[in-house]
Amino acid sequence: MNMENTCPLCHLKGDADQQIIFENETCYFIQKESEQHVLEGSGLIIPKTHTETVFDLSAKQWSDSQQLLKKAKERLDELHSPDGYSVGWNTGETGGQSIPHAHLHVIPRYQDEPYAGKGIRYWIKQSNNARKMTK
Repeated sequence: MNMENTCPLCHLKGDADQQIIFENETCYFIQKESEQHVLEGSGLIIPKTHTETVFDLSAKQWSDSQQLLKKAKERLDELHSPDGYSVGWNTGETGGQSIPHAHLHVIPRYQDEPYAGKGIRYWIKQSNNARKMTK
């Protein structure tokens, strides 16, 4: 089966909860309304065409992603005044990518949240997440 037929990020209009906030030639900045109560202001930057991972992005998709990231930050700063941001790509199932359509997480962070100060490297710093090394 062609992934584009079933990919939820290829069919945004099929999810009334998903809102397109900004778009440019190749990408969208989207927010899911149901996630705003926990991750206020969070959203995704995604390519309009089905592109599986960040490593598959074209130069134009990279450039358009950066343009939307800056535009999203301006909007989020104005609406929510976050104290910082976590921004990142999960790639591959082991890397935490649950939808095989490239998407850049844009997550405003706040000093009063329970996980304040725990950035995207948090899990790398946990000794209980270390691999058992073999020789």
